[in-house]
Amino acid sequence: MILRVATFADIQYVDTLCQWYVESAKTRGTGIAKRDPNYLIKKIQNGDAIIAFVDNELAGFCYIETFDDAKFVVNSGLIVNTELRKEGLGRAIKHEVFKLSRTKYPQAKIFGITTSAAVMKINSELGYRPTTFPELTQSDDFWKGCMSCKNYHILQENERKMCLCTGMVYDNLKDQYGQIAQESIEILR
Repeated sequence: MILRVATFADIQYVDTLCQWYVESAKTRGTGIAKRDPNYLIKKIQNGDAIIAFVDNELAGFCYIETFDDAKFVVNSGLIVNTELRKEGLGRAIKHEVFKLSRTKYPQAKIFGITTSAAVMKINSELGYRPTTFPELTQSDDFWKGCMSCKNYHILQENERKMCLCTGMVYDNLKDQYGQIAQESIEILR
């Protein structure tokens, strides 16, 4: 298994990843949002994505996005090849994207919304806690991503205060990553 930050060469996998998102939504019957290929390309070009390979074959993907002047970072779009699920790959990808988020944005809260019990379990292991939607970013750009979800009307009816997804947040900004950033700031002074 190879897990790494996605590079320009990985843009070739974007169409496959987008298809995986569509297939996963159909199979699970949940509100997983579709992803635009150009959006995934942007994530890859900015070094904001983790990609996984098993036996040199595309195996999984996840990316990060910032909101509210990088006060919030979302780990989003976790997808694993259906033939490789239940092998711990999703967990490994989530751990890597978490480290990428904390390293690039050590003073940001990391959050996500999900209907997946497996993702909730992994997030809990990483130190996330369940939270209400009002504690998450209120950026219209983030919530716009839910528009392709079949449950979007529920989110709208509840004025973005709740839906079928569970909100989770990691806000321990004094962890090892937050401390490294603080030490760097003190050295520069």
